[in-house]
Parts: sequence; C-alpha cells; structure tokens
Amino acid sequence: MDARSRGQADGTDPADQWVLNPETGEYELRLNDSAEQPRTPRPRSAPRTGPAPTAPTAPARVPGQRGRRAAPAAEDTPGPGSRKRKQRRSGRKKTLMWTGGVLGLVLVGGSAFAYYWYDRLYGNIDTVDIGDVGSDEAVADGPVNLLIIGNDVRTGEGNEAYGNRTNVTGHADTTLLFHVSEDRTNATVMSIPRDLMIDIPDCESKQSDGSVKKIPGSTVPTKFNESYGVDGRDPGCTMLTVEEITGLELDHFMMFDFNAVKTLSTAVGGVKVCLDKPIKDLDGGSGLDLPAGESTIQGEDALSFLRNRHGLKNESDLDRIEMQQKFVASMLRQLKEDTLDSPSKMLDVADAATKSLTVDKGIGSPSKLLALAKELGKIDLKNITMMTMPVKDNPDEPTPVTVVPDPDKAPKVFSMLQSDVSFTEVKKKEKDAKNKQAKLLEGTRAEASEIRVDVLNGGGPAGAAQDTLNWLQTSQGVAGSSNKGNAPADVDKTRLEYAPNQADQARKLADLMGLPASAMKPGTTDADATTSMTLTLGPDFTKAGVSIAPPKKVDVEQSRADEKMCEK
Repeated sequence: MDARSRGQADGTDPADQWVLNPETGEYELRLNDSAEQPRTPRPRSAPRTGPAPTAPTAPARVPGQRGRRAAPAAEDTPGPGSRKRKQRRSGRKKTLMWTGGVLGLVLVGGSAFAYYWYDRLYGNIDTVDIGDVGSDEAVADGPVNLLIIGNDVRTGEGNEAYGNRTNVTGHADTTLLFHVSEDRTNATVMSIPRDLMIDIPDCESKQSDGSVKKIPGSTVPTKFNESYGVDGRDPGCTMLTVEEITGLELDHFMMFDFNAVKTLSTAVGGVKVCLDKPIKDLDGGSGLDLPAGESTIQGEDALSFLRNRHGLKNESDLDRIEMQQKFVASMLRQLKEDTLDSPSKMLDVADAATKSLTVDKGIGSPSKLLALAKELGKIDLKNITMMTMPVKDNPDEPTPVTVVPDPDKAPKVFSMLQSDVSFTEVKKKEKDAKNKQAKLLEGTRAEASEIRVDVLNGGGPAGAAQDTLNWLQTSQGVAGSSNKGNAPADVDKTRLEYAPNQADQARKLADLMGLPASAMKPGTTDADATTSMTLTLGPDFTKAGVSIAPPKKVDVEQSRADEKMCEK
C-alpha cells in the first residue's frame, strides 16, 4: 500500500490518524495530535481515503452452528418445577497458541506501517458464526477454555502425498483443549485422540442464506474426528462435543489446516525436535528422513513429522500425539525465546498464522487475537502442562484400533479442569498459606446423627435434592435432614451455609458429601438448636455419594512446555 496515494489535501496521511490504544487493543481516530480531540473507536467499516489494500480471497467455509439444548427436566418438589439452564458466560479472558505473532503489532503500533499490517491481517482472518456456543467477548475475567482444531483437509500445494482429498471439509484430526487458569499462573493443554469413541450431540449449522440446518447427533458411539466435517458439522459442533465429554464450557475455537504447520514452522525459523532413533517414511509418501538426535525442521518436513507414525513406539495415534505435543512445546519456546524480540519475525508469524486459521467471530480481528496472545504471554512455560486425555482400548473391538475414555482417570482430570486446579506446583505453598477458606475444614466433627440440614436444588440434576436426602438418611445416618425442593435462585456452585456454632456439623457434612473448602459459607450469628444448615446443590453436583471436591492430583502421564525434547 502506497501511503502517498492515500494522502489528503493537507498532506496528512490517514494511516497516521488511526492509533492503536494499548489499553483497549482497538484502533482510535486521532484527528490532530496537537489538539485535544475526542477519540472515536475505528469501526470495521470505517471509510478509507484512496484505494484499500486487497484482502486475500478466503476459501469457502462451512457455516456456523448452534448447539441444541435439551429441554429442562422436572425438578424436586416442593418447588416451582422445571428450572432453566444457567446462562452461558458473556465472556472470559482468552489465550492463544499458534498466533502469538500478532504481538508484533504492539511493536509498531501508531504508525502507517501498523495500519497497513492491521488491514492486511484483518483481511487474512477467516471466521465462522457458531451461534450460542462459546463467548462473544475476546477478553474478560475468569478461566479460559480454548479449542485448537487441526483440520486434515488435503487442499494446498504439496499435500497430495497425504491422500488426494481435495474440495472436502476435512475432519478434526488433531485437537487440543487449552485451559488457562483464572489467575494466569498456569495452563493445561490436553490432546483429545481422533480415534476416541464418543457420542456426538445434536447441533445446528447456520447456512449462507441465513437458514439453520439441524444436524442429528450420532446414534451409536462414533469417532471423535467426525464431530467436524461430517453431515455438515462445523467447529461449533466440535466445541459442543468437547463440552459434553469434559463438562467444561468452551470460549473460542481456532482451526488450522495442513498449510498452517508448514507456514508457521517456517515463519519462526524452524522448530527443534529430537528423536531416540531415526525416522524414515518409506510407506507414507512424505519422504520424511530424520536422523536420531536433534534436528530443526520446517515446512514440508514439519508437516510430515506431525503426520508420521512410522518409527514410533507402537506406531499408533497416541504415540503420534505425544510427538505433536513436544513439537507444540518446542514451537512455543521458539516464539518466546527468539521470535518475540524480532518485529520482522513477529509480523511474518502473524501473517502466516492469520492466513492459516479460522476462528469464531468472538476473536475474529487482529486486536482480539492480540489480546489473547498477551494473555498467553503471562504464563511461564514451566507452568504449562501437556497431557493426553486418559483413555483405554475400546473393549467392544476384538483387536482394538479405537479408544474410549478411561472411566477412573478421565473424570478426575475433567474435575480438576472444571475446578481450575493446577496440574503444576505453581505457587502451591504460597497459595496454601494464604487460603483462609481451607481452614474452615480444620477442627472437630459432630456425629452424623447430630447434623440438621435442609437440602435445596440450585442448579443440580433433576431430583438431586431428593436423591441426596435419601442417601444421607439411609446410608449416612443423617436423620435430621429434609428436602426443601428448588432454591429461590440457581447458584454457580454447591454451597453449605451454617452458623458459627454449627461449624462441627458443617465439617462433618463436608466430609460426607466431599465438599471443597470453597463451598463452606459460615454466617456471623449463632443459631438456636432447632435451626438447620442450608445445603444448596449447584451444577457441580453430579450424584449423591460422589465427591464434589476435585482431586488434588491424578496419575496421568504429563510433560511441561519448557522440557526440551533431547533432555532426559
């Protein structure tokens, strides 16, 4: 773009009138730097003087989708009957993995060069409307759940070696759930196997003409990778599937294809990988030939490395996932240690990333992607845990080639993510010392027969209050309990309200129910002998007798993003 061609009569370059506000991440109109002028946020459709830069033609995309929610079931009585599903969050702070390159805009903000790059990157971005799945905001408070989808569509130069599948949508070949803690001190990256057998829920896809297509879910367990690209399913349906599997609410998705791996690995100057023994792909057609030890790969070799199974332990998809995680960790290190200090490299990465990615509308602009990149930058690599969703061989197959969720370990991992429990030891001692809430569980316990408690349902499963009452009375000896039906309003999480002189009863009930310290809500005034405590069951309650408190750790294989591949 020639700045002169856009000049005004007074010689002012319009590009210099749009300035990136570092506090908001948005461009603002500054008419005269020497005068006090109101700053108006630049609308997406703001007119330009002179010819605008030509944006790359975006490929055709599958329209967006909305999850179809089941109708609420009748609740415990007495009470108002059925209850509504809790409203989704309006937004939370989000993070970014592959597109850290947009940080380069910070280094050139406020100049004509920045304006040129902003327009160029904006033209690169491809978005999908996923309806009511996810968040409309890019940045807000709270934990973050971002879904990274690797699409196996074969379109693009050089991708014929992986199978001639042009002009198709592809499938969810590589999928990573990226959970970032609320305090931004740690993150967990969990790979979801493509061959995981699960139930795919019903979903809805918004068509190009504005209509909505209803897509039925699977009637039998189906491979996870079919949650995208089959029967018109789009990334929103994949998000909905992951929500059903994990019990988490996802905020955004980012989807990349084969070309993204090639362009990004080249833009960062290559990615270091390490092999215990050589890999030579004789059957896959990629021509990959790497020696044992450390290599730096980019472009076609990088893609072949991520697609390869030959030479790995069991030559399985799970082995390949392990190598993919190490590749991602190595790329993150490269971005942090080398690329962030070079404006030219950052812009190359940003350009390559935005050309290769499809995102939801909630993060469909360079400024929003920049906000996500800045969030990720707050986390030390040593506090990013990488793992694979706990699975086991599919028992329904004589010679298993697919997997199913591990019935013991998977729920524990999901519970820790739902409760924002770190898989690292980051600041653990400092947090424990400051956690006054945890001290509420310290002290004497009353006998179960001495407990008096009213049970209400504030967002738990239908019938939860009555089921809990039956369990307490018949299995735990809590005779002084009663069902009070639905709570006046839903709660975010289960809570136990009690008077100071009921603390011993509260601690005993917490032991029986598996309540976390955060559920304890002591009052300030003592109660008389006839007053009961109030237990309100929230959406974190699943079943009577099942602990609500998340496990502090779970025995699954993990690695850290700061671990170098060649280090033992």
